[in-house]
Amino acid sequence: MPKPAFAAVDAWVFDLDHTLYPPSARLFDLIEVRMTAYVMDTLKVDHAEADRLRKHYWATHGTTLAGLMREHDVDPGPYLTDVHDIPMDSLTPDPELAAQISALPGRRIVYTNGCAPYAERVLAARGLSGVFDAIYGVEDAEFQPKPDRAAFDAVFRKDGLRPETAAMFEDDARNLKVPHEIGMRTVHVADARGDGHHIEFHTDDLSGFLSRLI
Repeated sequence: MPKPAFAAVDAWVFDLDHTLYPPSARLFDLIEVRMTAYVMDTLKVDHAEADRLRKHYWATHGTTLAGLMREHDVDPGPYLTDVHDIPMDSLTPDPELAAQISALPGRRIVYTNGCAPYAERVLAARGLSGVFDAIYGVEDAEFQPKPDRAAFDAVFRKDGLRPETAAMFEDDARNLKVPHEIGMRTVHVADARGDGHHIEFHTDDLSGFLSRLI
């Protein structure tokens, strides 16, 4: 049972996309379409090249935005507004998840590579508004993305979070390496477990996992 490993945890950090809603909602597919279109328009390339670049940026820099900023000096503000301008009708409220997160002792935090206004819209559509004490987006990390150590340092410093008494829930296994290194409990939320000693726990049922911690 995982409960003893979380006995000292007083800060619960959750990623957003594919963590607080299931991948089956395919919300990120809509974002990727807008990302590719933004790359096409900004760099004046065709669809195939924009799609290749987007994947290159994600693999090399952690996010498309980080790649555009570092390689092309793109202004992050308009980009974030544009790519997150998507409908939320594929999301449904999850009262059970809301109840389980609300029951966690201590601070409850969302930290996403998206922007905070987008996160607030997702949380509202999932019935999770008011459940969290803080919501941090990439803008709070000075536009540095997870998995960069500097991104985590910026957000956690702003929050006052102590890693040794915190836990991180995340669908992208890459983004659990730094949390593990700085002493957080790490939980991979995905259908299949990722590789690496930095993943302490894995679950494909976040509500069920949280219910075993209370």
